[in-house]
Amino acid sequence: MRIPFVLAATVALAAPVLAQTAAPAPSLAPATQAGAAAAANALLAPSPLPLQYPPFDKIRDADIGPAIDQGMTEQLAEVAAIADNPAAPSFDNTILALERSGRTLSRATTLLMSLTGADANPARLKLQADYATRLAAHRDAIQLNPVLFARIEALYQRRGALGLGAQEQRLVERQYHQFLRAGAKLDDAGKARMKAINGEMAQLGARFNQNVLAEVNESAVVVDRVEDLKGLSDEQISAAASAAKERGLDGKYLIALLNTTGQPVLSELENRALRQRIHEASIARGSRGNAYDNTPLVARVVALRAERARLLGFATHADFVLTDETARTQQAVNAMLRQLAPAAVGSARREGAELQALIDREQAAKRQPSFQLAAWDWSYYSEKLRAEKYGFDEAQLKPYLEMKNVLENGVFYAAGKLYGLTFKERHDLPVYHPDVLVYDVFNADGSQLAIFLADMYARPSKRGGAWMNAYVDQSGLLNQKPVVANHLNIPKPAQGKPTLLTWDEVTTMFHEFGHALHGMFSNVRYPSMAGTRVPRDFVEYPSQVNEMWADWPSVLANYAKHYRTGEPMPRALLDKVLAAKQFNQGFATTEYLSAASLDQRWHQLPLEQVPDAGGVMAFEAKALREEGYDYDAVPPRYRTPYFSHIMGGYAAGYYAYVWSEVLDANTVQWFKANGGLKRELGDAFRAKLLSQGGSQDALTLFRNVVGHEPRIQPLLERRGLVIEKTKTAGNAQASTPQ
Repeated sequence: MRIPFVLAATVALAAPVLAQTAAPAPSLAPATQAGAAAAANALLAPSPLPLQYPPFDKIRDADIGPAIDQGMTEQLAEVAAIADNPAAPSFDNTILALERSGRTLSRATTLLMSLTGADANPARLKLQADYATRLAAHRDAIQLNPVLFARIEALYQRRGALGLGAQEQRLVERQYHQFLRAGAKLDDAGKARMKAINGEMAQLGARFNQNVLAEVNESAVVVDRVEDLKGLSDEQISAAASAAKERGLDGKYLIALLNTTGQPVLSELENRALRQRIHEASIARGSRGNAYDNTPLVARVVALRAERARLLGFATHADFVLTDETARTQQAVNAMLRQLAPAAVGSARREGAELQALIDREQAAKRQPSFQLAAWDWSYYSEKLRAEKYGFDEAQLKPYLEMKNVLENGVFYAAGKLYGLTFKERHDLPVYHPDVLVYDVFNADGSQLAIFLADMYARPSKRGGAWMNAYVDQSGLLNQKPVVANHLNIPKPAQGKPTLLTWDEVTTMFHEFGHALHGMFSNVRYPSMAGTRVPRDFVEYPSQVNEMWADWPSVLANYAKHYRTGEPMPRALLDKVLAAKQFNQGFATTEYLSAASLDQRWHQLPLEQVPDAGGVMAFEAKALREEGYDYDAVPPRYRTPYFSHIMGGYAAGYYAYVWSEVLDANTVQWFKANGGLKRELGDAFRAKLLSQGGSQDALTLFRNVVGHEPRIQPLLERRGLVIEKTKTAGNAQASTPQ
């Protein structure tokens, strides 16, 4: 998941504060004060390394603040020159000049944003907190500049008479609308309030993000006895012992948590009491009344967003967000979510009934009383049921799914077959952490396309989840080729042990590389249109399409090989994997949809109805119940206090995954109908969509590939969901992207 910046000239500090801004005027250090220290600051000039790859070994934490200060000073001077230009506004002296501005600031903030996500330390977290409001104020100083906006508005009003190309006209339109959405037409009092709101939200967003990271580490579960870890492999137990030792807990075992509600280890642990401890530690995060309690932050941020939306003429924050997405309205999003919810929950309940029957049979065989299926039982018993129904479980798959082999002989192999790409690992470029892998990426003709970084392991300094980010964006204007990175949170095994993946981790690897391809294939002129700078409910679409190659038979056969012997996965096991594609889809769909609905309920609140901190968890429970997610065995994928997506760039936009999956399912159907893993199809997908970034309307790009409007049926078939025909007929149009 990659969160694109909203204004090329001003890069937001971090994902959780992407769309927020402003407050007190920044205290800027003039560039002339940098003196001799500036010469040693590697962030003050483009990197001399290939493709401007960041010189991580030369960048000190102490360099980042001065580089941001100088970058803000430089950009304000550049903007002043644009605004005060005595010449009549033109595309070149206004729009293009703004597009070129802020290069130093972009370098420094991109680096800080990336490192606070991937490898935070106290110095970087302090920088994030210290600069959140200052960068917000900096962006307001640009977007609320009335003289600058007057020039942009003048160009927008006569854009059809300027003789511009399609990309140039779109750039004028996008800049104008972004300034409008920032409050450029507010009166002075409105602008002052907007700045105050933006500044406070920026600071709260940084705090929320830091609390989530701290809480996920503090909530790790300590286990005293190795017997309680029965069901885990020797490698997993060894890794848990090593993690405990690192925290000074010799002789104990530490189960680290991921930021999702569900924890992967629950699928293997036999000890039900321990499973319950881990689950309850996970769902309590952010609402325990401790130093990391996020409920006051949630209440305040939601209220500030609602107030900001009203200032801009929108009824709610969701209305504000969705007018800029392909969905357009909250009614369209609600129609889709509410159409899918009954089918998903119904499917989950049927799955739960099968799990309950399995529990009852097992307990009867042991001559022990049965118990009611709970959330901490689901993963464990669903793996047992998978083995019973399909003849395999995750433990049988994992020896064939060694991490680097999946990456190089699976993910890269599919990209080679489909797009003609080749990859070469290199060891001469510096990295910010020893675990990071670096690859040159080449086109079929041998020319270099990009540099790709793979940062796969979880660590205490890394935020949860999986995402892509660009260190260098492609731009014809700036003569830049992309440097992009994928980040996952795969538990690192003990020294010398193999990294064996779950099937979900394999799929995630293919998914994130779909984002990377979107960034690497970008072929546009203007940096604000590059790569994944597309609507939020479109950005997940190419990455979801790339998941299809994970179990494509020829791809799976190329990477699914035993880590010890090199023997390929037996055909019978491979066939079972393919046969089980719809297994547990009710659970997977319900846990996602409930989180997406929760996001909408928060952001469809008018200002007067936002609860205070004490009402946050009660509101969550009420919203889930009213939306039909009253099945305790399947909690939402994220609960509000650790739902980083919606405190950041996915606020009112978490529905985007299923909205994009409608497009994805249609596109997978197109690939299959035309022959699947073929170069001519990959070349067409690259040329018509992946290379275009945000230079054209998103749904036009989709139609250019598949040749028709989005249809919901392929998604329903994929997930094995059944919707009554009367509902389908009445709502199908409303539930597809418009």
